Amino acid sequence: MNSPLTQLRRRDLVIAYTLLRILFGINFFNHGFVRLDSLPQFAQGMVEMFSETFVPSPLVYVPALLVPIVELIIGIGLIFGLGTEISLIAGMILMMVLTYGVTLVENWNAASSQLIYCLVFTVLIAGRCFNDLSADKAIARRQKRSGRAA
Repeated sequence: MNSPLTQLRRRDLVIAYTLLRILFGINFFNHGFVRLDSLPQFAQGMVEMFSETFVPSPLVYVPALLVPIVELIIGIGLIFGLGTEISLIAGMILMMVLTYGVTLVENWNAASSQLIYCLVFTVLIAGRCFNDLSADKAIARRQKRSGRAA
C-alpha cells in the first residue's frame, strides 16, 4: 500500500514550491518597497517603540534603516529564484532579529505573525530541491552546458 507522500508528483511539488517562493517574495519585496520613501520615519518609529527598553537608540535606528532594504533584496531574490539559498537564510536571520525585537517590547501579536513567516522560511529551505523553476537552476544548467562544450 502506497503512502500519500509517494503519490505526490515531482512536477506538482515544483509548481507548489515555485508559487510559494514567488508569493513570499512578493510579500517581502512590498514590505521593503513601500517603506523606501520614508526610511527615516520608519526608523524613528522603531526608536520610539524601543524607547522603554534597554536598547540604545542608535542600535535601533541604524538597523531599522536597513530592514526595508534587506526585505526588498530578499523579495527580489525569492521572486526570481536568484540566490535563493542566501535569500532564505538571510530572511530567517532577519526574522530572528525581528522576533527578538518584538518579544522584547512584548508585542505578542507580531511575534505570532513572525513565527508564521519563520515556518514558511523553514518549508522553503527544506524544499529547496524543488527550486527547479528559478534563475538559480537556469544559471546552473547554462554553466553545466558550457562546461561540457569546453
